[in-house]
Amino acid sequence: MIYEMRVYRCLPNRLPALLNRFAKVTLNLWDKHGIKQAGFFTTLIGESNHELTYFLAWESLADREKKWNGFMADPAWISARAESEKDGPILQNISNQFLQPTAFSAVK
Repeated sequence: MIYEMRVYRCLPNRLPALLNRFAKVTLNLWDKHGIKQAGFFTTLIGESNHELTYFLAWESLADREKKWNGFMADPAWISARAESEKDGPILQNISNQFLQPTAFSAVK
């Protein structure tokens, strides 16, 4: 198992729109495409409180490529993303990393 950590930094006052999109649309579409989330977090104390950090669990990089590409091409996602951004862009930037658990990690 590998984990992808994604950090979305929102434009000021746009984090609620991002959280709403995940709660009402994105998670259902991920279920449809077999994408497994491993946790969502907002920043309590840190550089910015306009961030959403989340983890996805993948069997392999090939698994990720197949499922993520399917999700990104899904017309329901394309439409929902456009609808959620009708009042302007939500994200300032996105960063991601792929992580592999160590032999002594509680998460495998």
